[in-house]
Amino acid sequence: MLRAYKYRIYPSLEQQQYLAMVFGCVRIIYNKMLSDKIEHYRQTETMLKNTPAQYKKEYELASN
Repeated sequence: MLRAYKYRIYPSLEQQQYLAMVFGCVRIIYNKMLSDKIEHYRQTETMLKNTPAQYKKEYELASN
């Protein structure tokens, strides 16, 4: 028998702001990686194997 669990979190205002910042950063990196893959494929017709770690220096957190 399969079971599913649903969880709901109630973050504080500070946690909400942090989560919004983190998910915003994730969205930016994902879109940049996708854009780079598409552009690389258009130019070479081969798949680009990029990772989020490759963008770490370019997109550092403002809090650091």
